[in-house]
Amino acid sequence: MKFKIKKKDKVVVISGKDKGKVGEVIEVISGDGFTPARVLITKINIVTKHQKPTQTDRGGLVKMEAPISISKVMLADPKTNKPTRVKFKTLPNGDKIRVALKSGETIV
Repeated sequence: MKFKIKKKDKVVVISGKDKGKVGEVIEVISGDGFTPARVLITKINIVTKHQKPTQTDRGGLVKMEAPISISKVMLADPKTNKPTRVKFKTLPNGDKIRVALKSGETIV
């Protein structure tokens, strides 16, 4: 599946409990026909997990990031850090690049 959001992109959450927060994408999880695509973002959608102790780990309550639906995030504009839509532009040499619609900046 093809997404406009990739790993290490800066994104803004546009709905939900973390609305307005900015973070970096850790992982993009593509969904199958029944489940939607999801993204894992640093310091966004923090949940508390009860973890059993192992020989190397103490266990207890562990805070970690949980995946959030890809439809609830938008790419952050490189110029203003506000959410923006993305379009693809083909360069004369044949390369495709992503461009932010609000500012016209290329997204690396």
